[in-house]
Amino acid sequence: MRTFQIVHPARALLIVALALAPAFASAQFADPVLVSNSVAKVTKADYDAQLTKLPADMREGFGNDPRRVSELLSNMLVQRSLAARARAEKLDARPDVAARLALEVDMLLAKIEAETIEATAAAEFDANIARYEARAKEIYLIDKARFTNPPQISATHILFDTKKHSSAEARQLALDARAKIAAGADMGQLARQVSDDPSSSQNFGALGWFTQKDMDPGFAAGAFGLDKPGDLSQPVQSQFGWHVIRLDGKRPASQKTFEESRDTIMGELRTNYMHQKLDDATAAIRRDPQTQVNRDAVGALTPKIDPETIRRAQEKSAPAPK
Repeated sequence: MRTFQIVHPARALLIVALALAPAFASAQFADPVLVSNSVAKVTKADYDAQLTKLPADMREGFGNDPRRVSELLSNMLVQRSLAARARAEKLDARPDVAARLALEVDMLLAKIEAETIEATAAAEFDANIARYEARAKEIYLIDKARFTNPPQISATHILFDTKKHSSAEARQLALDARAKIAAGADMGQLARQVSDDPSSSQNFGALGWFTQKDMDPGFAAGAFGLDKPGDLSQPVQSQFGWHVIRLDGKRPASQKTFEESRDTIMGELRTNYMHQKLDDATAAIRRDPQTQVNRDAVGALTPKIDPETIRRAQEKSAPAPK
């Protein structure tokens, strides 16, 4: 019978102890203590490590909000304190807890190894930019239709916010504004006077160039539904309220140059290269010829139920005939 290879409990506990022990080197490197209580402390290194759990785009600006930082440190201190109590109660010595700790350490190490594989792949890619740029040019030429600038329009609008007015009132105000513009009123000056869009005091309601995806769906449908520059919409409803929109200009879809498309294509190639390297590494593990499966033990995880036993149970639970 084939069996799994099992990590010795003592080794697992050693791994856990090394991973979860307090940062004994903090004093050597003058790692400042940020918060502490009678049983635990959180250092700058602990805080930095915690930030690595956040998405990359959230880390840089996390410290801009003092309240957010304070809440995180408070939560970390509570967690550290509970962990200190658990160690004092020797919960980490229980076999079931040791197994869970070893599993958590393995998951973390596996994640770090995957990140290392992808980082190494990214460095390899960056070291061979010329080769992949040639491939990017091929992709651009083969699929030029994918690399286009969508149609754009420029427009001016006046907004009546439904947070300040009822929907019916806002729509009526939009109708009144449209009538004034149609009668010859200067739309930019009117926008500056009555629009609930705060930016109208500076831009006179002019929105500049935008694509359909740049705007609220209701607003975009109304704006892109206008035919020629100078056309004025009927009141258009968006999530912000009711608008009057004037079309100021149109730009048709256009082909992007390779230079405009290069960063997008190279980014895709780089990401694909990184993912392929990680896939190759995991596939090699799955193909390991020394992999062993304890089929009896695995089979016991999904016990088979005799169909006849199920039938009899169903008969017993069925209501008696009347």
